[in-house]
Amino acid sequence: MIKSVFQIERAKYAPKMPKALAGSVQVIEGGKTNSVADQEEIKKFFPGTYGMPIITFEEGAVETSYPSLNVGVILSGGQAPGGHNVISGLFDGLKKLNLSNKLFGFLGGPAGLVNHQYLELTSDIIDEYRNTGGFDIIGSGRTKLEETAQFDKGIKICKQLEIKAIVVIGGDDSNTNACVLAEYYLQKNTGIQVIGCPKTIDGDLKNEMIEASFGFDTACKTYSELIGNIMRDANSAKKYWHFIKLMGRSASHIGLECALQSHPNVCLISEEVAEKKQTLEQIVNEITDIVVKRSQNEETFGVALIPEGLIEFIPEIKTLIDELNELLAEGTTSAEKFQSLGSNTEKRDYIIDTLSSQSSKVFASLPNGISRQLTLDRDPHGNVQVSRIETERLLIEMVEKRLAELRRNGLKVKFSAQNHFFGYEGRCAAPSNFDSDYCYSLGFVASLLIANGKTGYLASIRNTIAPASEWIPGGVPITMMMNMERRSGEMKPVIQKALVRLDGAPFTEFAEKREEWAIETSFVYPGPIQYWGPSAVSDATTKTLQLEKVKK
Repeated sequence: MIKSVFQIERAKYAPKMPKALAGSVQVIEGGKTNSVADQEEIKKFFPGTYGMPIITFEEGAVETSYPSLNVGVILSGGQAPGGHNVISGLFDGLKKLNLSNKLFGFLGGPAGLVNHQYLELTSDIIDEYRNTGGFDIIGSGRTKLEETAQFDKGIKICKQLEIKAIVVIGGDDSNTNACVLAEYYLQKNTGIQVIGCPKTIDGDLKNEMIEASFGFDTACKTYSELIGNIMRDANSAKKYWHFIKLMGRSASHIGLECALQSHPNVCLISEEVAEKKQTLEQIVNEITDIVVKRSQNEETFGVALIPEGLIEFIPEIKTLIDELNELLAEGTTSAEKFQSLGSNTEKRDYIIDTLSSQSSKVFASLPNGISRQLTLDRDPHGNVQVSRIETERLLIEMVEKRLAELRRNGLKVKFSAQNHFFGYEGRCAAPSNFDSDYCYSLGFVASLLIANGKTGYLASIRNTIAPASEWIPGGVPITMMMNMERRSGEMKPVIQKALVRLDGAPFTEFAEKREEWAIETSFVYPGPIQYWGPSAVSDATTKTLQLEKVKK
């Protein structure tokens, strides 16, 4: 592997760890736990792993010897900065427990477990990937572990390789599947443990015990650098509005964090839109008002941040999408009729005539390009692929349309816009010091949970705004984070997503400042991630985490 000077120097970085993990470790167990909601239903699904205690690891007085064991690791779902350090921490933790321990990586995500594709991870391989971004050490995938046939194939390869535990590194869905797998293996008395590690740049896998999902820190700093660069350009050229769509379909944590770091003129928060039941027209009018006020101040430029999933949070659009999903469902008469029509105009007219009156009105108000995306881009289940809808372009076109109306009434206003989508740019960045340290500790903790016979747990690191030496390592039962939600037409147990809390400190801070940021040019230019230098800069956590923990 050819390495840049940065990679060579970065490989020398030794992740900082909680003091509690430096020597011998003792296990402290708390009281019985309950799921966050729907306790009786969750307990029925997970009779063996429900109610387990929270685990805390503290400094021990006596060195413990552990028998040798083999462990498998899976990277599941989308990439997030720090995944390689989770595996590095897991590897080092296992070797510290017993030098004979072995780590096997299943290739291409959960499919590697099912299809028996694996690689033994040796020190030579691990050392090539320390402190690097990406998931390329073993690859990832989105295969869901949901069927008993898959679980049984996993048992077969685990017996063949003498694997006693599997570590699943993934988000809420992946760790929900990990919990199902843990319960199944426990009930079948296989002796195979399953441990999870919390990953997602979207930041929606968190609670009191999981203060942050790994990758969020690095991704937000990466996006904020890019936003700051665009802000500097906008402030220099003084002629463009930049509409920037950011990752975050289910929650707006990334948009909120980037807003706190960079101070844009507009930042939409999907959860607030849903709470206020805002219409698309209201959102467009709010943005237009800001454009007009800035133009009147001869500030004919600006930056607007748009969460990827915004369109699903607008009540009228959500209703429209639901109706379209039914209307164009595969095999229905309406879908066949739609497909038989020739021109795009005919198809558009058919949709307008067939929808309910309210949804028909909303659909007709959309630009042709967006309305076509709503009818043509379907996922394998026949549903609209919302992530492909160019929401930022939609808002630009509708603001332009509204401004044209105002100009016809005599208002003079300048508006020229550019659109951007920051997504893949942040998923595989070299992890920040925080994510490097946090991920390494998560992996190390996973090895201790395994060594102490635990299953159905998620590795946990708390007190993360303190120096790493003061972090509190432990484990939380996955069932503790679960509730019942409707998935694919039926109620299923899943880890509850953490949405932006409108009464939380990060949103409150943003809400107090956004009117000022809207009219004044208050841009902040965060600059690139700093890996060396003063700790206040290189080890800084996100604004979100600081506000959540400091203002409690």
